[in-house]
Amino acid sequence: MLGTIVNVAAIITGAVLGNFLKSGFPENIKSTIMQGLSITVMLIGLSMALKTQNILVVTLSIVVGAVAGEILRIEDCLNNFGKNLEERFGSGEGDFTRAFVSASLIYCVGAMAIMGSIESGLTGNHTTLFVKSILDGVSAVVFSSSMGIGVAFSALPVFLYQGSITVAAAYVKSFLTEAIIREMTATGGLLIFAIGINMLGIKVNIKVGNLLPAIFAAVFLTVALSRLPV
Repeated sequence: MLGTIVNVAAIITGAVLGNFLKSGFPENIKSTIMQGLSITVMLIGLSMALKTQNILVVTLSIVVGAVAGEILRIEDCLNNFGKNLEERFGSGEGDFTRAFVSASLIYCVGAMAIMGSIESGLTGNHTTLFVKSILDGVSAVVFSSSMGIGVAFSALPVFLYQGSITVAAAYVKSFLTEAIIREMTATGGLLIFAIGINMLGIKVNIKVGNLLPAIFAAVFLTVALSRLPV
């Protein structure tokens, strides 16, 4: 759990620092930085998505994930959780929920979060999560300076998400094959690409939260399709 704890600390530290630096960033600079980060997030997501070797798995995962996400109303739950935190800690800051939801998805969905947590749980090697901590901490400064202190609270889902994977990794060691991780990463990459689109503030808002089950659907679909006769 050490890697996840360091990751959480980096996010909180970066978010608090960024919140203090709000007045130090002219609006045009913050806007351009956010746009630059948006297209960078899109590039990262696309590069991950292109690693797939079975586009059928990714496609079906998105479909299954969308159905499950809409039934579970994950996006609404995230928004409601963020609004509850905003009422307690947001001091009327309108961007609190957007900051919490966006940062939570960005920090949780990705190859480094999955692979780093698995590596940490299976071998005790926290290197990948330490590197992720640096990246998340730096981005938290920028995100928080632009969107507010809501970014700091994204540390909670990061702790729960990565911590759960780390704890569970030892029990599923033989199940998580290279193919499964690859297709999970590719599916997560598509979601990260969608997050980048949302960050740009384009009128179309993709319900990335409701698509999160697609990552886990990729596990079962990869296994199922691998067992089909060729």
